This record gives sequence, structure tokens and C-alpha cells, in this order.
Amino acid sequence: MTIGVITVSTTRALVNDTSGQWISSQAKKAGHLVVFHEVIPDDATVITAKLNDVIKKIKPQVILMSGGTGITKKDVTIEAVSPLFDKELSAFGPLFAKLSMEEIDSAAIMSRATAGVIGSTVVFCMPGSLNACKLACTRLIFPELGHLIKHVSD
Repeated sequence: MTIGVITVSTTRALVNDTSGQWISSQAKKAGHLVVFHEVIPDDATVITAKLNDVIKKIKPQVILMSGGTGITKKDVTIEAVSPLFDKELSAFGPLFAKLSMEEIDSAAIMSRATAGVIGSTVVFCMPGSLNACKLACTRLIFPELGHLIKHVSD
């Protein structure tokens, strides 16, 4: 399976992108091919352009995005990505929030994680913290990737 990793952050670069590095290494350990990994700024225009460009030129089956899903003014990942979805995976956000509640208690209310399909690429948007990425990837995303890609490819 081909996977792209996009970290949305104005404070990180590839060298200190611990969440993106962890996602990339875990995907490789699971036998997936990471075809793209980049850190981009919290800017809706940049996020939309990068996502469209990667999907058009590289055509990954999955894009795992971390960061920019909070509630501050600079958190615009959801606003930039959601309108691009052909289909939304509407259970991802609530399931992630439920799992987060078990780990971080009521702070899970601030989670705006989402997922959907753009063309034939499955896109997941999760918080930027390493613990959140580990939770989303190990409990929800990686176990279902094969199943998701099978359905998107049909």
C-alpha cells in the first residue's frame, strides 16, 4: 500500500516532526511504501494545494495528516480538507474521540479528527501530538487500511 504523510505545523520541520516520523516508520514496519512525507504550514490554501498536488501527481492510496485539528484560530486543517471529501468516513472522528476520552479524559472534547475519501485516496486528519497519532494509527487506521483500500478500489 502506498502512503503519504503530511504534518501541518508552523513550528516543526522534518527533522523534529516526531509524529510524522513515527507514522512513517510504523507504516514502513507494516510493509507499506511511504511515497511522500512533508511538513507544511497551518495555512488553508497551502494545505488544499499540497493535498490536491500529492493526490494528482503521486497518487498515494492513503494520506495520513497530523496537526492543525485543534480549535485555535491557526488550526485550519479540517476546514481545508473536509470540503475536498467525495465521501466522509463519519465514524472516524467519534471513534477517535471515544478512545481519546479513555486516555485524556474530557480534553477529548477538543478533538476534531476526521477522515474521508478524495478520488481513490483515503485521507485521515488527526491531532499532531505523538500520543494522538499513535492512538489513531494503532487502534483505528492501520488495522483497517487493507479493508478500506479494497472498498475504495471497488
